Amino acid sequence: MLTGFEKIIEERIQHAQREGRFDDLEGRGHPLQFEEDRHIPEDLRICHKILKNADCLPPALETQKEIRQMEDLLTQIPNTALKYRMIKKLNFLIMKVNSMKKGTVARDIPQRYSDKMVNKLTPK
Repeated sequence: MLTGFEKIIEERIQHAQREGRFDDLEGRGHPLQFEEDRHIPEDLRICHKILKNADCLPPALETQKEIRQMEDLLTQIPNTALKYRMIKKLNFLIMKVNSMKKGTVARDIPQRYSDKMVNKLTPK
């Protein structure tokens, strides 16, 4: 037996089906793909799903993403002075991520040393 609210929902779904609103949905005719989330505690799964759907990351992961993007950009910059400035900012971001982490120093991301980085990234 359906409650009043469930009956309204069911009627609207059936009406939309009759009008063909579901005919062009992506993945139609294919099995649903469920995400593997057994590693996430059950009481946190909905929170993780909402944050993932909103394309939100925890601050530390967001900063690590920014670090990777900066490292990619560094390989494309020909100007040595600009590279030094970016490496300073990169080292600041690495220090920021390391300070957010809880754990031993051994697990910290090592800072980039400008002379090694510039030598490595300078085209030969």
